Amino acid sequence: MDTQQDIAPPCAPPGTTEDAKPSSGVVHINSRHTSDFTVIGNHLSRHRQLSLVAIGLAVHIQSLPAGARVGIKRLAERFPESETRIAAALRELEGAGYLHRSRMRLPDGRVVTRTVSRNRPDTGQAAPPPPRPPERPPTRTASPPTPHEPAPEPSAPPPPAPVCVPAPTARTAPPPPVPRPATDTPELLRAAGALLADLRRLSPQLVLSERDIATLAPGVATWLERDAHPDTIRHALTADLPVPLRHPAKLLRHRITTLLPPPLPGAHDLAPPQRPGVIVIPFQNCDRCDRAFRSRHPGHCRDCRAETQAAA
Repeated sequence: MDTQQDIAPPCAPPGTTEDAKPSSGVVHINSRHTSDFTVIGNHLSRHRQLSLVAIGLAVHIQSLPAGARVGIKRLAERFPESETRIAAALRELEGAGYLHRSRMRLPDGRVVTRTVSRNRPDTGQAAPPPPRPPERPPTRTASPPTPHEPAPEPSAPPPPAPVCVPAPTARTAPPPPVPRPATDTPELLRAAGALLADLRRLSPQLVLSERDIATLAPGVATWLERDAHPDTIRHALTADLPVPLRHPAKLLRHRITTLLPPPLPGAHDLAPPQRPGVIVIPFQNCDRCDRAFRSRHPGHCRDCRAETQAAA
């Protein structure tokens, strides 16, 4: 009676049956890579502050060999995203510490951009210094040559070290004021405010507060005063928006100010210029035969004057 007997069958090891797969969500089917692969950390692939464009761009840059060109124009030729979106993604990677860009001057005078990619985010340490040319060993002062010994050739001076040019900083000057229309009517401002409030239907990221609309409405009213069509204004304000868009009011202020069209020219502006010293005599209609003739004063044409003199 004291002997213990195993009656229940042993449990199956975990992960050997189909029941171990999740009932919903992603199911991974992984194959082992032995060549042509890149190791990416989950701190990048699961980054909560980076956009998908920035994460994908970081993966692409880390997979490139050293010396590959990763300029904005080169990346825009490789991918369907615009130069504006690629530039915004590069700034995201710089802010997160995965990328560092600096400008350096080469010995021949050209200024190039040096890009340093990190597979782990930078924790605040200084950027690596630019590579310096190898130091040449000090030349030994030779004794004066003997009459039968040729003089040694002078050694060339070492090339100058590349000079790092700091990247351009953000603008510190205040932005230009929002343009105002010549006739500041309530109807014009009401139409401009309605156009600004309606932008969120075209682009959900363009949600403006009432204060922002009141500030930007005079600028849009200036566009309307200059006979700009509302569809033209919407396209100018919503085309090719950066991703992510952190300050929609500042972006709209910049576009309203810098893309403002000039007023339509009048009839006198479109008239051809007259040559200096040339006097144009206007046309007159003859009081008798209604024929057109050039004269400074109204009256009769040449033929009517001749007939009048002959009759007299």
